[in-house]
Amino acid sequence: MPQARPLSRSECHALLSSGVAGRLALSAPDGPHIVPLNYSVVDGAVVVRTSPYSVLGTHGRDALVAFETDSFDPDRREGWSVVVRGRAEVVRDRGQLDAIRHHWEPQPWASGARSLVMRIRLDELTGRRLGREPEPGPRVGEDQAARRDDVARSA
Repeated sequence: MPQARPLSRSECHALLSSGVAGRLALSAPDGPHIVPLNYSVVDGAVVVRTSPYSVLGTHGRDALVAFETDSFDPDRREGWSVVVRGRAEVVRDRGQLDAIRHHWEPQPWASGARSLVMRIRLDELTGRRLGREPEPGPRVGEDQAARRDDVARSA
């Protein structure tokens, strides 16, 4: 049976930067919630867009949250998981919002207005891999740049 091994911070960052969707866990007055959403990694933070009236927009502001993204191959029994834990903060600064849009603004898959931009800084970043080592691939950031270009072409 394969052993799980911890990932280095740079491995975690590379895998996190290669993803497009994850799950954000937060606590609300009615209990814990796990919110699936898409994201981008910009300037050392996971960036998401949500509705100001969603569970995340209502109860996630300045709250301690956990964000997780992963990839698994059940047939091979291998995969990886990366977790970011930190405080979710609303991005209000016009210059920071412009920088996020310039880099690659998250494009929500669900319908509806998603005008609230939030981020979780990569202060606590951990991960682990189960199974064989990955094949060499793109460098950190190349995957998101390619996705940004794909989104721009399809718009």
